[in-house]
Amino acid sequence: MGSPLTWARYFLTKIRVSFAQSLRSYEVGDIKEKEIYDHVFKNVLKGRLTFKHMIKGTEMTPTFASQGETLLIRSLPRPSPRSVFVGDVVMLKDPQNPETKLVRRIAALEGEEMVSLSAEDEPFKLAPGTCWVLCDNESISPKESRDSRSFGPLPLSNIVGRAIYGTRSPVDHGFVVNSDDAMHADSPVLAVELDVEELTTEK
Repeated sequence: MGSPLTWARYFLTKIRVSFAQSLRSYEVGDIKEKEIYDHVFKNVLKGRLTFKHMIKGTEMTPTFASQGETLLIRSLPRPSPRSVFVGDVVMLKDPQNPETKLVRRIAALEGEEMVSLSAEDEPFKLAPGTCWVLCDNESISPKESRDSRSFGPLPLSNIVGRAIYGTRSPVDHGFVVNSDDAMHADSPVLAVELDVEELTTEK
């Protein structure tokens, strides 16, 4: 279950995430200001930093199976350039249908210049608070991709979490390859909350 240092890093991460979740709940009116610290305390004691998500579709092949692969997602309640990085595989709310959750890879972050292969498209810089996400499946056309090629820059606030582990079966599973910064930040969460048997058990 990890060393004392790993547990210390895990609880520090949990406290930061709990504060972020509580502030978000306060900002949208779900809790009052005087309830913030109680909310933080409750999340630290009982809350988990991860949840399961089943992959559907071929947009992220060959990284993930088109059907039947379950991902462990680490929650990111207030995503920013300090918590998500180029190369990360993230779960996001589809900007064209917020009830739908997509899994895509971050290709660029705010301030980076985007240049098209088409001479008709003018270069532009990503605005603050946005990123560019792409499918891993290079055979999918831009119109079918449901990524930034079709819906444009994605607000960072649409990011729900980061995929940190994938399971196709009890014997076929492993870490999701993200940026070095993300994998370092997520390592204590994986050490404490990863349960392969639970991931491969359907509910």
